[in-house]
Amino acid sequence: MMPLHPAHRDPARTLQEDREAVILADQLGFHDAFVGEHITDRCENITNSFIFLATLIPQTRRIRLATGTSNLSHAHPALIAAHAAMFDHLAQGRFIFGVSPGALASDAEALGILDEDRNRLFAEAIDVILAIWQREPPYDIDLPGNRFKVSTARTLLPELGRGIMYRPYQKPRPEIVGTVVAPHSKGVIAMGERDFHPLSANFLLAQWLPSHWANYAEGKRKAGKRADPADWRVARTIFVADDDKVAARYGRDDAASPYRFYWEKLRGNMMRAKRHVIFKRHEGEDDSAVTLERLLDELVLCGSVPSVVDQILALRERSGEFGELVYANLDWVDEPLARRSMELMATEVMPRVNAALRA
Repeated sequence: MMPLHPAHRDPARTLQEDREAVILADQLGFHDAFVGEHITDRCENITNSFIFLATLIPQTRRIRLATGTSNLSHAHPALIAAHAAMFDHLAQGRFIFGVSPGALASDAEALGILDEDRNRLFAEAIDVILAIWQREPPYDIDLPGNRFKVSTARTLLPELGRGIMYRPYQKPRPEIVGTVVAPHSKGVIAMGERDFHPLSANFLLAQWLPSHWANYAEGKRKAGKRADPADWRVARTIFVADDDKVAARYGRDDAASPYRFYWEKLRGNMMRAKRHVIFKRHEGEDDSAVTLERLLDELVLCGSVPSVVDQILALRERSGEFGELVYANLDWVDEPLARRSMELMATEVMPRVNAALRA
């Protein structure tokens, strides 16, 4: 979940709704839950994914709780390293560290980094976070060209535990996952080199997915390793109903559809940020072709169980092999329909998909 809710809805209610979605996902056997964060968008109610996910540790049993993502340009990496390591201990290893630079311009302006290179901030931050987890105190982290310096040498009292930071519960570290958005993303090459795992965003046309795998495999080759498709996640926007007509109405056609709201919001965000090439069939396509109706047709997998099974198998034929399909959770305009979609996804759709793949 990004998550994304209409601006008029009460955050006290939508936060509980989003919690209920993760609790239901755990009960249904979903493998992990990635939760996003932003601080300056009224429609995105979660400002810190660590805080939100911490409330779910005692109410879930098996699902892995993942920042989706932690925006590394938004805070000093020593803070994020400490928070992530503590969370890993609280969750006793049921934690995935999802990371990204942080793309929302209004967040950057609020933090005074609008004119900074946030991709560079991200790269410098992740280097420091990993160094903190790998080194002994007083750390003395002063990496070439990196603005972040970390040391506790002047105040270290090891006999008292002062100047010593958490290391993660998982050894040597939690799984690190990066969201990939742009076609032919070069960042995913670096993920392969560093043994981070890619999650291809649900707002990317399926035709661009093979470019992510090709670049990830290239990064793995550079590191002298072979890429494993099990490490690649692909996110899609999915709605499953007992009836195709209900699916079409709620998933595409109804003016109150949460899918229509989601894609109208995403289309506007990407157009304003000049990143809407992800919605184009080819890079030279005119902007006028990127209509809401086309996005709903091409980026929402919706229908009855047999229809969605066929759409997922067709997606896999187009993308190539990947390890995990990530289901995008949206606003629960109609709670029974939203819950039923998740139930059908877990109990009907995925068993049929996996049986077809085995066959």
